[in-house]
Amino acid sequence: MTDGLSWNTLAQSIAYTCEGFDVVNESVRLPDGTDAEFDYIAEGESVVVLPFTTDGEVVVIEEWRQAVERVNRGLPAGSMEDHDDHPEQAVHRELEEETGYVAGDVDHLTTVEPANGFADAVFHYYVATDCEPSGDQQLDYNESISVDTTSFEDLLDAAREDDLRDGRTMLAVCYYALFER
Repeated sequence: MTDGLSWNTLAQSIAYTCEGFDVVNESVRLPDGTDAEFDYIAEGESVVVLPFTTDGEVVVIEEWRQAVERVNRGLPAGSMEDHDDHPEQAVHRELEEETGYVAGDVDHLTTVEPANGFADAVFHYYVATDCEPSGDQQLDYNESISVDTTSFEDLLDAAREDDLRDGRTMLAVCYYALFER
């Protein structure tokens, strides 16, 4: 079925690179034989963690997001790094780095391509349970994050009231509410 839909990549180059992502330019041939240019953001794989404490609260973060110029309430998340052999390794690392919590167990929820029309991003969603504080955050130089806990019901209410703006968090909360609870 996809054979008649596939594009043929003729050439590829990095048009722009920065910390966190590249902009890739491709010369492509469309199924009807037309040659065209296609640009996309290359950022790779990331993890998003829905972390529950031992008493059932959810660990949440408040983080400054420069692109929208406001503090954003959300879940811990981050890119997989070269030394992460599996997304679960990134879950444990990101959770502790961003929140100072360690997880007892982690279970995969789902994997999505959130913007595959213009980016190659892949988000692996996990639920972490029995999370306990371990010490200090280990934030990257460009992260401004505070940590809190809340009930899952409060997050779900925020989603219902259109008060949960972070798309990664919205998907995790709604997915968990629909399929996992």
